[in-house]
Amino acid sequence: MTIVDIRLENVVFRYSEEVTALSNISLIIHQGERIALIGPNGSGKTSLAKHLNGLLRPSGGRGRIGGQQTEKLNVAALSRKVALSFQNPDDQISKRRVWDEVAFGPENLHYAKDRVHSLVEKSLSLFALGPLASSNPYDLGYSERKRVTLASIVAMDTPVVVFDEPTAGMDARELGLLKAVLDQLKKEQKTVIIISHDMDFVAEQIGRVVCLNNGRILFDGPSSTAFRNKDLLESCSLRQPQIARLSSFFELDELALTPETFVRALK
Repeated sequence: MTIVDIRLENVVFRYSEEVTALSNISLIIHQGERIALIGPNGSGKTSLAKHLNGLLRPSGGRGRIGGQQTEKLNVAALSRKVALSFQNPDDQISKRRVWDEVAFGPENLHYAKDRVHSLVEKSLSLFALGPLASSNPYDLGYSERKRVTLASIVAMDTPVVVFDEPTAGMDARELGLLKAVLDQLKKEQKTVIIISHDMDFVAEQIGRVVCLNNGRILFDGPSSTAFRNKDLLESCSLRQPQIARLSSFFELDELALTPETFVRALK
């Protein structure tokens, strides 16, 4: 696999003279990392993510993907490196069959037909969508449509995958599927960037968090450090994960972020 490190250097983005979405964002993400972008609505998380695949271009500063400046690459070139799912699946779905929707990305990357078929089958299996392959996505429930769009992104087989609020509307079974997908992407050394308000999921699955507010990075580091910092979380309108609050209630020496670490600390 081609090594695709991400580097943002003093990136500024303005939607207009009155609206600055990102202010001097500097960030390095190495191939194979798994990070979460967290913060309140309007903090700049999605704007930052859209700079990674060319949907937005910096008003100032520069970005590099795999050593190449993003402003010198078109969206088609960047889409081979970074695949991004939208928060609302209805903003992404365009086909009348689940199979065709999942195949849309790899087909537009001009992969060979046998590779497209293999990638689609794999993604459908990962998200338990095989029985729905011939269904119309618009006839499915919200969480099923969400899984369809996530599967379509994974099927693109890019080095970097960005999921915007992937857990929204999911039940426990679907969350289990998503966790298994993240494990598979880790085995494949894919970089995974998750935008999320689900602190319980982030605490359990993500080791590094980048907290934004008002278009600025307030924190970039281990999730265990971030979730200890109640002032930071309050400034970002976020709450400690439930398992961390339980750790505090029992006054444990170790801040638990997963059920396993909680049980170990309790013993």
